[in-house]
Amino acid sequence: MKNDNLENQNDDVCDVFDSHDEAVARVKERMPSEDQYSELSEFFKIFGNPTRLKIISLLCVEDLCVCDICEALDLNQTTVSNQLRILRANNIVKYQKEGKMARYSLTDLHIEMIYKVGLEHILE
Repeated sequence: MKNDNLENQNDDVCDVFDSHDEAVARVKERMPSEDQYSELSEFFKIFGNPTRLKIISLLCVEDLCVCDICEALDLNQTTVSNQLRILRANNIVKYQKEGKMARYSLTDLHIEMIYKVGLEHILE
């Protein structure tokens, strides 16, 4: 009896290697530069930490002070502040001082869109 997994293991590759030069040229001219790929890779790494994702998810709902974020996530201020520092350094969040409080928000709608599209994708 043949193992179906072995029989179909090469179904995901072309049977012959014959690239389509025009298609390759079209996609290559639209490729970002190596520096842009590196920068994009670093950007996506920011979303690779569950605590940072939780903070982003909260800020998608509304702007919050550090104390509110700590309370909502049941985390101490040091942990939250460290993650907020990383998010600020990478232009994901910004803050505004309100007296003795620092109220955080997402830098722009793109961050919310990236988060929501990623969540939608994994929920499919």
